[in-house]
Amino acid sequence: MLPSLVSTAWLKNHLNDPKLIILDASMSENKSGPNSDIGNVRIPKARFFDLKNSFSDKNNSLPNMLPDEASFTVACQNLGIDADSQIVVYDNLGIYSSPRVWWMFKTMGHDNVAVLDGGLPKWIKEDLPLEPDQDSNYTKGSFMAKFRPQRVKNATDILRNIDKKEALIIDARSSGRFRGTEPEPRADLKGGHVPGSLNLPFTAVLKDGQFLPKEALRPLFEPFNIGEHPLVFTCGSGLTACIVLLASELVQKNPTAVYDGSWTEWGQLENVPIAT
Repeated sequence: MLPSLVSTAWLKNHLNDPKLIILDASMSENKSGPNSDIGNVRIPKARFFDLKNSFSDKNNSLPNMLPDEASFTVACQNLGIDADSQIVVYDNLGIYSSPRVWWMFKTMGHDNVAVLDGGLPKWIKEDLPLEPDQDSNYTKGSFMAKFRPQRVKNATDILRNIDKKEALIIDARSSGRFRGTEPEPRADLKGGHVPGSLNLPFTAVLKDGQFLPKEALRPLFEPFNIGEHPLVFTCGSGLTACIVLLASELVQKNPTAVYDGSWTEWGQLENVPIAT
């Protein structure tokens, strides 16, 4: 079983493993600001994981929503992913969209998945082999999703938790967006945060496109008095929440979930409380 993070050295040494599937989860644009100037290259044998299209619920008006079990199964099979595949996912910003894909596979019952720490920028910096991007057809895989509903929360769950206070809600947006002092990048959204939620910007758990070491991650969570509380992570659209969720799982054992609608949903709902 793969750990949650693997290094570029590990991947270099396992490129030819027969069960290994490398997924490129790079995005051409995002709402959080960072951009990549890397051209049309990929790690050898990588397969493009189309997060915005094949692997999002296109019937939902909210962005990046998790597809249903059947749709996820078909999209994975089309990429040639098997039930026993070892999956390593990376992106072109170091750490950005790849943790979302890691979380998706975990949520769909496939635990043998890892994020490449440092992603494509670190791979290139170390002068490791590359190949041009190209369209490919794959032999249909045997992957079968097994949805784990406890890993996904909706607005009703969040509203109920405001009163019950069973889970801790951790918001991965910037402190300005959390407090409502910076504008939201999506139009028509209110500013602020879910009442009672805590703020840990995703940028705080990263340095130079890699996760901080565990000894530096632990102190970031200590002020929250997490104890044995379940943790629910949120952000703008459920993507960078997964960065902080993965950071959490690297250093503690609490149950974790993502509020998939995140602020794009909460910030446009009527009759829900908002704190600033």
